[in-house]
Amino acid sequence: MKEITYSVPSDYLLEKEKILATQREIAAQRQQELEAIREVSKIKWDKRLFDIFFSSLALICLLPLFAVIAILIKVGSKGPVFYYSYRVGTGYKIFKFWKFRSMRTDADQLLDSLKGQNQYASIVKTTTPVAAVCAECERIGNPCSPLLIDEKGTLMCENSYKEMKKQQVKPAFLKIKDDPRITKIGKFIRNTSIDELPQLYNVLTGDMSIVGNRPLPLYEAEKLTTDQFATRFNAPAGITGLWQVSKRGKGNMSEEERIALDNDYAQNHSLKRDLGILLRTIPALFQKESV
Repeated sequence: MKEITYSVPSDYLLEKEKILATQREIAAQRQQELEAIREVSKIKWDKRLFDIFFSSLALICLLPLFAVIAILIKVGSKGPVFYYSYRVGTGYKIFKFWKFRSMRTDADQLLDSLKGQNQYASIVKTTTPVAAVCAECERIGNPCSPLLIDEKGTLMCENSYKEMKKQQVKPAFLKIKDDPRITKIGKFIRNTSIDELPQLYNVLTGDMSIVGNRPLPLYEAEKLTTDQFATRFNAPAGITGLWQVSKRGKGNMSEEERIALDNDYAQNHSLKRDLGILLRTIPALFQKESV
């Protein structure tokens, strides 16, 4: 049988070609926008020089402490000394965000055992849905702790519970005093922020800066791509930053205030301002946030 060929493309193929061409144009435009953001967000040479000097000196001075913490973590529980999660930093760059491990490696399995620790009856029953993991704890890269538990065994982070109390919702939860997922040394390094020290390595490699806007989890960064929010990504990702020291001790900071401070830093950061923020960070570490 003789094969029939068509010299004129079908409407379907023409339409398909137009769609693919449009998609390529959009992809190219997004790539250009991303490259423009990364160009704007390049760390200035004086700030980068300070970061290398400070992080190198700090890592050398803290090596004995790192060794002690590493031994205590290994002795306290099985598993690696360090752990990482992926974060979004300067110019939407994704990198590995390092911390000392503060939880047991079987933390997820231990959630079931927590459900049997309810010792008190509930005061008020509620049908309000609750979340086992809150956005705030995910944002800072820590599993929810301490946890609360209701009579049905439903887990809730204390942060979520406090937010519900603000909205005059009164679910009855029992606070678990000692979360078994957190190791003994893990509780100490969290309370003292020692678990954050491995991020000095992130600074040394150029993924982060000593001072900057906090790098965000992937799910949160995906929501901040409009012009209003994208500005914050023009600044370096930092261990400490403007909002951490501006309203430390005030538990009522809104997301809008936090974004505004991030944008302010992105538009007005300098080495002189960084030194001021760094000096304010030390006393801020000893302030407790209001409940």
